[in-house]
Amino acid sequence: MPSNKSVSDAPIFQFTNCRILRSHQLQREDLWVREGKILNPEKLFFDEKGSADIQLNCKDSIIAPGFIDVQINGGFGVDFSLATDDVQSGISLVSQKILSHGVTSFCPTLVTSPPSVYHKVLPQISVRNGGPHGAGILGAHLEGPFISKEKKGAHPEHYLSTFDSGAFQDLLATYRYLDCVRIITLAPEMKRSSEVIQELTRRGICVSLGHSVANLSQAEEAVRHGATFITHLFNAMLPFHHRDPGIVGLLTSDQIPARRRVFYGMISDGIHTNPAALRIAHRAHPKGLVLVTDAIAGMGLAPGRHTLGQQVVEVDGLNTYIAGTKTLSGSVATMDSCVRHFLEATGCTVETALEAASLHPAQLLGIEHRKGTLNYDNDADFLLLDNSLHVRATYIAGERVWSQDIFTI
Repeated sequence: MPSNKSVSDAPIFQFTNCRILRSHQLQREDLWVREGKILNPEKLFFDEKGSADIQLNCKDSIIAPGFIDVQINGGFGVDFSLATDDVQSGISLVSQKILSHGVTSFCPTLVTSPPSVYHKVLPQISVRNGGPHGAGILGAHLEGPFISKEKKGAHPEHYLSTFDSGAFQDLLATYRYLDCVRIITLAPEMKRSSEVIQELTRRGICVSLGHSVANLSQAEEAVRHGATFITHLFNAMLPFHHRDPGIVGLLTSDQIPARRRVFYGMISDGIHTNPAALRIAHRAHPKGLVLVTDAIAGMGLAPGRHTLGQQVVEVDGLNTYIAGTKTLSGSVATMDSCVRHFLEATGCTVETALEAASLHPAQLLGIEHRKGTLNYDNDADFLLLDNSLHVRATYIAGERVWSQDIFTI
């Protein structure tokens, strides 16, 4: 049956012999794509009287939404926190390289830096759609400098800032440019942080709590004012204590406003978080878990010395330390490896592991109506994976942008 070209002249693609992640379940059905969007086959058949122009055999692959990484500091020799004259080239290189690891959208992340770095780097970051050139850019994630000295982690102390004098004006003076910013990590116990959180939320910027010594009540207050995310849970925050669980307590708090969900990032690289801690967090609040890589410039490169903003970092296997110390400083994990480790460490379902890297980050950013699912009319950003969750092919807007040499369809 020929396609009905009165609706659209664009070709209709039918992906067959696959299992699709839809409605939280892997379902044995075909995926239909036209003009970069996922089609409802019932409307195609009954309303348009149409059919596929091109059929593609997926060879029993899993089809899942593309991964979304909301915390990635760089990779493949590129450090997003370095003030170069051509920041876009570095971002473009990373965006192209991460396609093989299933990432179709990401937030370039800057760690604590002097104002001059933000003033030079941020104007060079622009939100853009993904494609053959690389993964889409959803906006920048600024991690610091409004964080705690006690929990600074790999962030240089002499560049940390406070809100003591001008609150939101201090933040504006530090960053100068917010048009491209999607997430800001700050410590909620800082003076006047509540009014900063409220203003950022009003502007549509996601506020994340991290690098903090906040107690639970301070964290709950931040959530009431609009914060919705926790930066790399367990890392760079007070350890869980039964009388005051701190930020970790948000996972089971009964003080979260109605219809509000708190999400939390986890670096599932086998280094930053013990598998038992991964299991505890997942079982306590499974719908809020967001896998992040927190990857640094050394991702994809041989062990050795690399940078993380103003710091020199030594990579030894999967361990990354500030040079001369044992302070962890990001990771060299790829997103697909984080998904596989999470699956193995928690014993969760395949569907749950995949959604932690797709649906949940999309929900965090409020873009689940476009990305993070294979729902009808969503962007056709998706992956073909084998049963072990190794990426076979990556598609953005229905176009294949990467595939294994041995797997081409």
